[in-house]
Amino acid sequence: MEFAVVLPAVAVVLALAIAGVALVDAQGRLQVAAATAARAYGRDDPAAARAAFDDTAPDATMSVTRQDHVVCVVAERRPGTGPLAAVTVRSRACAATAGR
Repeated sequence: MEFAVVLPAVAVVLALAIAGVALVDAQGRLQVAAATAARAYGRDDPAAARAAFDDTAPDATMSVTRQDHVVCVVAERRPGTGPLAAVTVRSRACAATAGR
């Protein structure tokens, strides 16, 4: 009897743990994609920035802002399915432009 009660709770905890690991992985990929794209935009190479971003985070969106001699890239994506599907993962990275 106790096993039948505990098993669903264990399944929920396990599903949340796996979803959490997937969320952390998504955050790391977005950070790498945003940083790589920001550095490429800083070198004034938008084609390389887009290519690097699409290779690292193909299902994410990217927005670019420039202010003074700094370019910033914000990357966003939704993890997809699972218990944390409604969570939006966001990462921001900035780099100095070539004009310093």
